[in-house]
Amino acid sequence: MTEQGDRWTAEQVLALAPDDASRKAGGRLGGAGPWSQTGGSASGSVWGWCKGSGSTPYRTVVDLTGPAYKCSCPSRKFPCKHALGLLLLWAAEGLGEPAEAPDWASQWLAERAAKAARPAAGAAKPVDEEAARRRAERRAARVGAGVTELEQRLADLLRGGLAGQEQTGYAGWEETAARMVDAQAPGLAARVRELGTIPSCGPGWPARMLEEAALLHLLDRAWLGVSALPEPLAATVRSRVGIPGASGEGEAVRDHWLVLSQYDSVSADGRLTTRRIWLRGLGSGRPALVLDFGPPGRPPGLALPVGLVLEAEARFRPGSAGLRADLGERFAAATPCARAPAGVSTEAALEAYGAALREDPWLDSWPVVLGPVVPVPGELGWQLADAEGTSALPVALTGARSRSGLWQLAALSGGGPVTVFGECGHRGFTPLTAWQPETAEPVALV
Repeated sequence: MTEQGDRWTAEQVLALAPDDASRKAGGRLGGAGPWSQTGGSASGSVWGWCKGSGSTPYRTVVDLTGPAYKCSCPSRKFPCKHALGLLLLWAAEGLGEPAEAPDWASQWLAERAAKAARPAAGAAKPVDEEAARRRAERRAARVGAGVTELEQRLADLLRGGLAGQEQTGYAGWEETAARMVDAQAPGLAARVRELGTIPSCGPGWPARMLEEAALLHLLDRAWLGVSALPEPLAATVRSRVGIPGASGEGEAVRDHWLVLSQYDSVSADGRLTTRRIWLRGLGSGRPALVLDFGPPGRPPGLALPVGLVLEAEARFRPGSAGLRADLGERFAAATPCARAPAGVSTEAALEAYGAALREDPWLDSWPVVLGPVVPVPGELGWQLADAEGTSALPVALTGARSRSGLWQLAALSGGGPVTVFGECGHRGFTPLTAWQPETAEPVALV
């Protein structure tokens, strides 16, 4: 197989599990007992037979460059418990010397390779540019009508004052958001829904509502004058309104990408799970945000455990401060990173966020690796202070999991300096991942 240092840790394997039940079931299959015919290739795949309740063992194969999974069991979970168990066995003991995959595994691996090559062949398909232009014009007209209506709604809000918003309720804002969806402006709809929830957010809500209304007004005005804006800013405006650039339009960057964080959020109606994966190019130093989505009842398909490094091409979409990227071809199996990433001071983190705001005034936060910093609890909230004690950032808490992760961070620190990755924004710094000072192993905080 590969060298001991190239194998994943058990924590990185279990991070792939779609739920707690799969995590526990996979852990029970992580020993050699139920497995036979196991092996692995130098190109980045592992396979084996797992004895089940029936007479025929389940055949399981994992492509580590994805990672992607294939198993003959009837489970609809990806990865299933057998794939998790096989990866745990490989992580703990290895699977011997590199070998050729058996026919049942090599056939699936070859199909994956062929499927990966097909999009490049289809890229040359001719496009009816005139029809595409007409569609874009029709959508722009619908968005323009929606923006005009939204501007009137904001004007009515300010004319009537904010004091009555707690009694008015959320229904009117939901109706306005639905109108933005009809206008094909989902980005505006999301911001309208967020605006409508502010009056129930506790003390200080009028100031926050006024701030968000001003940002929404700025976005409306930017859309109405988008043709006169510089192209990078125009692309950002289109993206924020809800018209993102096509995945094939942006700059392609090949690099070794370190997975800094992966976490999920569920939409208010529970119908969509969004997975946010933060990457950093080890050569370019460039941050990248990869998004994946899961339908009701199923997690997103893409899973990249924190701490792995994958050599791949990332194509950045226009707009969104150059963060949103789509992963393209991968050139090798993902391997663990042996050290923690280099961090910056809290002052440098604020400067980076400020610079990003000049490109995207609607940017909530910017990805930053802080270090070395010390977590400091206090009556008015937690802070992350530079090891020298010259400056600090307030910690933004977004829920119970964030609070428990903060105590986990304090335990890792033990009062000493640590390296922390998170999102730095106007609400403070949200810690997402920390690295153990002794071993440099990553620990997810969300």
